Amino acid sequence: MPAQDIAALLLTALLFGGMTLFSSAFAAFLFKSLPADRAGALLRRAFPLFYLWVIATASLAASFRFSRDSLGAAILAAVALSAVPARQWLMPAINRATDRGDKSSFALLHGLSVVITLGHIAATAVVLVRFLL
Repeated sequence: MPAQDIAALLLTALLFGGMTLFSSAFAAFLFKSLPADRAGALLRRAFPLFYLWVIATASLAASFRFSRDSLGAAILAAVALSAVPARQWLMPAINRATDRGDKSSFALLHGLSVVITLGHIAATAVVLVRFLL
């Protein structure tokens, strides 16, 4: 397997595993380990970095994958591009809803962020499977 394909595979696997671990375990761990106000404050600092990591890792994986699998690369590029509004618009909106005590808006916006992240994980899984084809 050429080095470019190995890099694409490892980056895609890292993206899949990192998103899965962060979304399924990190927040739960924080809220079990810290008081709610401290866990929430830490998550506010972590999520923008998480989204930057998703954007960078998906973009890099897409660039390595493009010559061999343009559809897989496009899927990874879509993950990167859709993480931008999640970081720039959705996360601040979630924080504002929390600050206002607007539980209804928070639930809606947080639900949207969960759907986006699950979509990113599923899309990345599709690209990983495409390596086997």
